[in-house]
Amino acid sequence: MRKQTIAVALLATCSVTAAMAQASGEGPWVVRARAVHLDMANKDGTGLGLSVNNRTIAEVGVSYFIAPNMATELTLTTPQKQTVYLGEPSIGTFKHMPSSLLLQYHFTGLTGYKPYIGAGLNYTRISRVNLLDGGASLDKDSWGGALQIGVDMPLDKNWWLNFDVRKVYIRSDVFVGADNKGSLKLDPVFVGLGLGYRF
Repeated sequence: MRKQTIAVALLATCSVTAAMAQASGEGPWVVRARAVHLDMANKDGTGLGLSVNNRTIAEVGVSYFIAPNMATELTLTTPQKQTVYLGEPSIGTFKHMPSSLLLQYHFTGLTGYKPYIGAGLNYTRISRVNLLDGGASLDKDSWGGALQIGVDMPLDKNWWLNFDVRKVYIRSDVFVGADNKGSLKLDPVFVGLGLGYRF
């Protein structure tokens, strides 16, 4: 009975806060499409001198406002191919698909722009690892934190210009044969620019 009461209370709270967001004249959903540049930290704990290239990717973010100044955002992309270097020469490639779930605080009462901050969890799936012609491998899963700061600038009633910066913690152990050589911490900074639509 107690669990049912808590569940009903949570559903009622979500319904009320969504209604408040709609009453403010803005819908609770936002979809953003961004071009995002990944700037890798490349903190190599293996002692091998490994690094991974920077690159620009396409990303989609889906947000839901649970209150006028509180929202959640899920960021998604497709598997992205990265090149691994041992000093200067390349030793192969892998693909990764970083996704983050964030809780955001949006500053209200400002005109012309709407800044926000966020924090949450990142999950990155690593696949199609081809290093040293199969002689080296990486962990398939990476879990870590994500920090965010951004701003939405309204273009009209529904469309926004979005600028977003995130620090995302991505790391993987590196295996050569059966030997764990240590952790490669990519920990990239995501810098994104794009458009958002609120409904």
